[in-house]
Amino acid sequence: MSRYDRYVLSQYLLLFGFFALILVSVMWVNRAVVLFDRLIADGQSAMVFLEFSALVLPNLVRMILPMAAFAAAVFVTNRLIRESELTVMQATGSSPARLARPTLAFGLIAAAMMSVLTHLLLPASKGQLAARETEIARNATARLLTEGHFLHPGHGVTFYVRKIDPDGTLNDVFLSDRRDPAREVVYTGSRAYLVRDDGRANLIIVDGMAQRLDTRHRTLSTTVFSDFSYDITPLVTKQEGEKRSPNMVSTAELIRNPHTVATETGTTIGKVTEVLHQRFARALISLVAPLVGFSTLLLGVYSRFGLWRQVLLAFGVLVGLELLRGALAEPIRDHPDLWPLTYLPGVSGLILSGLFLRFAGRPIRWPLARQVPA
Repeated sequence: MSRYDRYVLSQYLLLFGFFALILVSVMWVNRAVVLFDRLIADGQSAMVFLEFSALVLPNLVRMILPMAAFAAAVFVTNRLIRESELTVMQATGSSPARLARPTLAFGLIAAAMMSVLTHLLLPASKGQLAARETEIARNATARLLTEGHFLHPGHGVTFYVRKIDPDGTLNDVFLSDRRDPAREVVYTGSRAYLVRDDGRANLIIVDGMAQRLDTRHRTLSTTVFSDFSYDITPLVTKQEGEKRSPNMVSTAELIRNPHTVATETGTTIGKVTEVLHQRFARALISLVAPLVGFSTLLLGVYSRFGLWRQVLLAFGVLVGLELLRGALAEPIRDHPDLWPLTYLPGVSGLILSGLFLRFAGRPIRWPLARQVPA
């Protein structure tokens, strides 16, 4: 690798790290707000919040990695053109294909990062995240035993306990059940206990009162009881099934036993096929993104108005490839034999990049572009 290649590659990696950090931070903050509201409101600790935040990072990085690689390639190439560094290299006889060599190396590095994410980190993080969500959803103590706070363990349900004794006794309990629009019930008690029995969770309220409001007839009835059992199983168990998703399965297992995975996850063989080949296709897109950005900016002639036309063209090509990938997803799910179409966006991007590099020696004269005489 020549000194020029090392110089350009170092610039790519530096800007790639910068753009990746900015994009991941923005997306992580948006996701963290939702996680914080859901976990902390359910009585979870800050460590659980940090754990969940770390587990969603691989998926966030997977989404922004091609965009960060594309942005780095466009930014560095634009600067090299403005500062005439590429012009000097072309004057020495370097062809556009030769100048694209560090971009190709950068694309291969981005593709390797994407491969590690999609084949190793992403399935492991999704599996661990699902396991932790199930564990927390089943943990009634973590969801309900938070003293001094009004908690909402389910839609239309509010729970409050003033104090918790060291032996687990709940003092001064308040429970409001508004899940039935025709009847609202409020339970209060001086003491309560959480009891598990055969996979079910019950809240035993002692020395309390139940107030039932019939919203249809506008009547209120009260009942005083010495002890009362309230089933809170629906509030502390996961409503969804506990089957694995194909995204949680390792690539090796998807290749060896696709039909077994489809049966176990309750999905179709087409979905399994799409998930498998998308993991390889994403790495190809990560390679294509910087090549598209670099080759497109080499088109055209110098203009005092900058390279905004080429930048828009490069962005349009990348959006078109993503739209093509989305359009092909449904046919592949319905007809697994069409799996080669998964790689069509990546191959199309490589072909376009090659054509752009081929025509880079013959600049396109953009309409309305003001030419500067030599």
